[in-house]
Amino acid sequence: MYIENVLKVKNDWWRYIIGCIVIFIATQIGSIPFIIAIFSKVGLEGSSQIDQSTMMTVLGDSNLTLFYFLIPFLFGFFGLFLTIKILHNQSFLSLTTSRKKIDFSKIGTSFLLAFSIVLLFTSIDYLISPEDYLFNFKLKPFLVLAMISILLIPVQTSMEEYLFRGYLMQGIGAITRNKFVPLLLTSILFGLLHYWNPEVMKLGNLSLIYYVLTGFFLGVITLMDKGMELAIGFHAGNNLLISLLVTSDWTVFQTNSVLKNVGEPDLTTMMVPFFIIYPLIILYFSKKYNWTDWKENLSGRIS
Repeated sequence: MYIENVLKVKNDWWRYIIGCIVIFIATQIGSIPFIIAIFSKVGLEGSSQIDQSTMMTVLGDSNLTLFYFLIPFLFGFFGLFLTIKILHNQSFLSLTTSRKKIDFSKIGTSFLLAFSIVLLFTSIDYLISPEDYLFNFKLKPFLVLAMISILLIPVQTSMEEYLFRGYLMQGIGAITRNKFVPLLLTSILFGLLHYWNPEVMKLGNLSLIYYVLTGFFLGVITLMDKGMELAIGFHAGNNLLISLLVTSDWTVFQTNSVLKNVGEPDLTTMMVPFFIIYPLIILYFSKKYNWTDWKENLSGRIS
């Protein structure tokens, strides 16, 4: 069982408090280059007028901004790695999966599924409402974007998965000795992580429900599959294609993508994935990987 892996390592509650502090400090160190770049661009006085809605455009180069934006996740990943090794004496494998080795085929399958879903629904929306899109493709900036995205976006998404569906889910499970509590709490925390996203500022706090439910979906497939491989692949495939395919002025990824969405965002449309797509994906995975014992895997005791 996946969460039970934590019972084989040093899992005192205070270790997770210290670990979260270490990871937070590591990400803040990683944000220093972005802060320096902003100060260099607008100066001390100008930087005081920058908020979350303008931070992603202040440098005037979306590729450079994306690079700076993703660097903290690389530092955070390194901080997480040191934390599990030094504080918990835990292997990277046991944080990832209950299997004897990481199942890269599951990562690939889930990656391609998310990739295909984003491509399909963007194409459908483009055909229905072409007036909401502008052709944004420019070869040279796009190639730079592709290089940055392919190298660093999987780091960003994997860092989030290893933190929420890995480190925190196992840690909260060790403390509560229950599976549903870490599933619920990590989903809420994952949603709150996105509080400062431009999408939330544009659509309002109710849009956080989308991120909470997305965290819940990723948590469910992690617990049912007894490992993070499906969640890692799905998160990476989703974010990577979004960064390359479509951008807008109100999303966290403002990139040199193929298309630019100039339409008004719709909260109802954002909720479609949870109520239609996510259940269908869970059903597909359950049939493909023969998932059973749903109650035990999602809400059973940890012993």
